[in-house]
Amino acid sequence: MREPSRQVHLDFHTSEHIPGIGSRFRKEQWQQALQIGRVNLINVFAKCHHGWSYYPTQVGHVHPHLDFDLLGSQIAACHEIGVRAPIYFTVGWSANDAEQHPEWCLRDQEGSIVAGSWDWDAGPETPKPTFSWKSLCVGTPYHDLIRAQTEELCRLYDVDGFWYDIYQVVGGCYCEYCQRGMRERGLDPNNPDDAMQYRVDTVRAHADDLRTLIHSYHPDASVYFNGITTLDRPMNLKHRLFEVNTKNDLEDLPTTWGGYDKLPIRAKYFLKENKPAVAMSGKFHTSWGEFGGFKDPEAIRAEAATMIAFGVCCNFGDQLHPCGEMDLETYRNIGHAYAYVEQIEEYGIGGKPLASLGLWLTGSLPHDEGTARMLLEEQVDFDTVGPASDLAAYEVVVIPSQPCLSSQDAAMLQAYVEQGGKLLVLGAGALDAARQAFVLDVGARYIGPGQFDVDYTVVGDALAEGLVRSPFLNYAPALRVEPQQGTTVLAALREPYFSRTYGHYCGHQNTPYQLEDAPHPAAIRRGNVIALLHGLDELYYHHGAQVHRQLFINALRQLHTRPMIEVNLPSAGRVSLLAQPEHGRYVAHLLYAAPMQRGRCLVLEDLPALRDVQVTVRLPQTPQRAYLVPGNTPLACTVGADGAATVTVPEFSCHCAVVFE
Repeated sequence: MREPSRQVHLDFHTSEHIPGIGSRFRKEQWQQALQIGRVNLINVFAKCHHGWSYYPTQVGHVHPHLDFDLLGSQIAACHEIGVRAPIYFTVGWSANDAEQHPEWCLRDQEGSIVAGSWDWDAGPETPKPTFSWKSLCVGTPYHDLIRAQTEELCRLYDVDGFWYDIYQVVGGCYCEYCQRGMRERGLDPNNPDDAMQYRVDTVRAHADDLRTLIHSYHPDASVYFNGITTLDRPMNLKHRLFEVNTKNDLEDLPTTWGGYDKLPIRAKYFLKENKPAVAMSGKFHTSWGEFGGFKDPEAIRAEAATMIAFGVCCNFGDQLHPCGEMDLETYRNIGHAYAYVEQIEEYGIGGKPLASLGLWLTGSLPHDEGTARMLLEEQVDFDTVGPASDLAAYEVVVIPSQPCLSSQDAAMLQAYVEQGGKLLVLGAGALDAARQAFVLDVGARYIGPGQFDVDYTVVGDALAEGLVRSPFLNYAPALRVEPQQGTTVLAALREPYFSRTYGHYCGHQNTPYQLEDAPHPAAIRRGNVIALLHGLDELYYHHGAQVHRQLFINALRQLHTRPMIEVNLPSAGRVSLLAQPEHGRYVAHLLYAAPMQRGRCLVLEDLPALRDVQVTVRLPQTPQRAYLVPGNTPLACTVGADGAATVTVPEFSCHCAVVFE
């Protein structure tokens, strides 16, 4: 069954201290909101973080101020107008269950309940921090309660799907049940690796059991477990927990959750799973739980266009007032975006990312996202790769600076180079996990880490385009290596006179560089392998220095000679090239919406028109025609001797797509 394209995720975490729950719910008003918003799926709630249920449960606890079947009324109202309504169910956070059964709570190695920023000395009137809940463990009898309530819901309703929340698998659990279970399996609770493996196995077994149960009643229902599709939790990549999902929702509130460059890398990764993928943002100015917060409708449109451009469905979070009445202004804002989505969705959703550059994912946020940001800001389109990838499809593979390569990975990459592939290696990316030696042949012998707090790069002619020829600062030092015979030095290194300490310091910040080059370089090349010996990805993630991005791009251009798409956009512009073989076309999406930092939020506000944007693509097939979406405006397309096709987009604002058929 095709995944609906225009979704809303409706929060309803409602205190027992608020009366009149659902008292203003009216079917007609609910339906009006969804129709104004052009919504074709909305996640509705069976059980919230407070632990209350919103239907006549015999297993859980009905909210004390609810006197009718709110969940059932919402599902019926949705189905009457052709809107799907998967059921939301909290798992990891449930206040009532945590209070009534502290033995079900997730515990750290000291035996304390895992509860984020919880103040254990707080009194009833102490202000409560946001997002502070006691976490629960599904390796306890809590699983049986969830299972029983899930089966109850399956029997009561025509279920479109389940959306289970809060699965942050970032460490082991040390509750009495998990410790007993580990010992029974011959695992050591004092070994963090054993504890992590047991937690992963427990969550997978819990999820598999629920999915099997649901499909025994509703074979076509979607089943999703939230928290296991984040790529900055290495366990999700290593153990592929997301395989238990029938679809993958990519929760990301970019205004306050780390910005607008998380979605592209996640979309590219999860589209490979051949399951529906859904990008999740929010109508809020900040994030979940914000009553009365509004994002500008043009910002929602820009976000929605980005979701379609990267090939995934759209979902915007809302929060229902305890009275049960929908806020129509919210749905007017969402409807403004979804009216545009209706014009472009067939040119994006489910399209396959097409690129000749592969980004090897490490599972480390600063390294993966730092690399992705440099690529995105230079409009270098890329795909994600890893141990299961066919590297022959890529001209170049970029290895970020976080050591993550197994011996099998290294052998695969060496074979790729021997067969004509090219590698751009950053910092410690070619080192083994112990950081003792290179596992890839980069044309140098590893000596050790840098010996100073900072250092300076001096580029040679091959990497000089757009860069100063003076030594420029690196906020962390390069690896020390000894180039081997046949290796070319592309950039030299200057070290400071000393690291900044109380005993030795100079001026306000860093010590100046010495006047002679260090014996170890900053960048080297041998054959099809270039190594940039600083962690430019992590440096760019934390410091954003343009010289570091330019150095990275200059090195990449030495290897990446046939990009599949080239455009002349400013650094806030984004590109995404998708293949839609079932329609006999390729679609080049262009985006321009520059986020601005306002307080703690990133805001999209200005969407200026860009003119005369040239787009050049190198496709597996020569296009016969090109046109602009939305509007299906024909574009003149010239094809060069090398097969590259070029068009010029006269003008666009926010988003457009060039379709090559």
